[in-house]
Amino acid sequence: MDRLLLSRIDDDLEFSEVAELCFLCGDVVNRRRLEGIVDAKGLFMRLEEKGLLENPSFLCQLLQTIHRADLTDLLEANSRPQEETDAHPVLSQYRVMLYKIHEDMTAESLDKMKYLLTDKLNKRQLEMSSTALGVFAEMEKMGIISKSNVTELHGILSEFDQQLALTVQNYMNRVQHLQSPPLDVPSHGSIDQQRPNNMALLQNSPCVCETQPNSTGPLVCCDLSSETEFYLLTHVPRGRCVIINNMIFPVENLSNRRGSEKDAEALSELFQRFGFEIRLFSDLDAEQLNKTIKTMTEWDYSQHDLLVVCILTHGELGCIFGTDGGKVLLRDLISNFWNDKVPSLSGKPKVFFIQACQGDSYQEGATQGPVQEESLACEPDSGSDDLDVSLPAEADFLISMSTVQHCKSFRSINRGSIFIQELCQQLQKSAESSENDDILTVLTRVNREVGRKEYETYKQMPQPRYTLTKKLVFRYVR
Repeated sequence: MDRLLLSRIDDDLEFSEVAELCFLCGDVVNRRRLEGIVDAKGLFMRLEEKGLLENPSFLCQLLQTIHRADLTDLLEANSRPQEETDAHPVLSQYRVMLYKIHEDMTAESLDKMKYLLTDKLNKRQLEMSSTALGVFAEMEKMGIISKSNVTELHGILSEFDQQLALTVQNYMNRVQHLQSPPLDVPSHGSIDQQRPNNMALLQNSPCVCETQPNSTGPLVCCDLSSETEFYLLTHVPRGRCVIINNMIFPVENLSNRRGSEKDAEALSELFQRFGFEIRLFSDLDAEQLNKTIKTMTEWDYSQHDLLVVCILTHGELGCIFGTDGGKVLLRDLISNFWNDKVPSLSGKPKVFFIQACQGDSYQEGATQGPVQEESLACEPDSGSDDLDVSLPAEADFLISMSTVQHCKSFRSINRGSIFIQELCQQLQKSAESSENDDILTVLTRVNREVGRKEYETYKQMPQPRYTLTKKLVFRYVR
């Protein structure tokens, strides 16, 4: 980040504000590294060491929290547009909660809190603490409070200020709501391990045009290959494409997802051309998201060939978030569409494209050796000829994640997310090509194109998983 800009911000910050910023950074910078800092320049050096000033996002959060909108505007006006991520912002809601108590606490309440802590904290340190933040720092040193334990703080505040205690209670409720253990979508192996050789299978699979059974319908491009090899797409509409776009997050710990509207627009336009009925839902909290999924399972799909679900939101390992910060487990979401639960989708592909982070880690680049072409010599595994074989409940699924487990997923505030935009581009190229490439071929190209680039000096690698039993080819309906 531009040092002249940081110097201007340093000049405008008062000593007390620097102390507040240092407290807010207590979860990302070691406490001892924060001791002795007397100006913002010292703090900025510590943040640079942690890689937190490579873009203005984290510093903007800090300045917004201490209500320095003027400096936030200055920072944004002098910074080029950046890629964002769909992970948690680094600034923890725990520290934001403590800061809010500090803001709302009167001098009288501070004295009462210090008195109630006389037997628990060093008397000299208590006397030296002139703000609630100083007291909280001492409580942390003694292990009285932490991210996962603010019960004693709640009890102390309840003795003299119910409103402050309510702030802690609200935090405790949010933490409890978000702490159910993440369950990951079961992996069925990599594409390279499981997928057949498309080139060998598709050489004798021509694509021809025929009319829809309804004589008044449009001409459509359909694959007339063996029914055991391709999912047959003949209905108009092909199916429903549901787009859930969460952009506005009115909670402290999740930022608004600027640029996500570009993804929703691109997906809607593309799947309309593929002959889908589009259903768009915006800004759903966790309860609304679950209700929407439940409603989708009650739809009749007997006149549809498949279902496509696109989810654009924040997330972490094994789950996505509603706009209220509530967690929806991916396993629970996807299991709603198992073939035995939605009979009209049995034997039909159920495709999920999920743009959301799966953790807080960044993917680092690695030195790449010479590019090797994939061998086409191996023969594909042959499928069963028995059409009466019963399918497992999890069959016919494709879950395409924007990133691998534990890692962040990038999004441009001007162009949309890296993954969704590349996905739409590759699907469009495939639909316009005569090669008849299936969705797994397309997703391999998406992986290659996304993986070869750098975003804020970091990398991103999408991760598709599937239990498809046939090939799925998307074509324009003409």
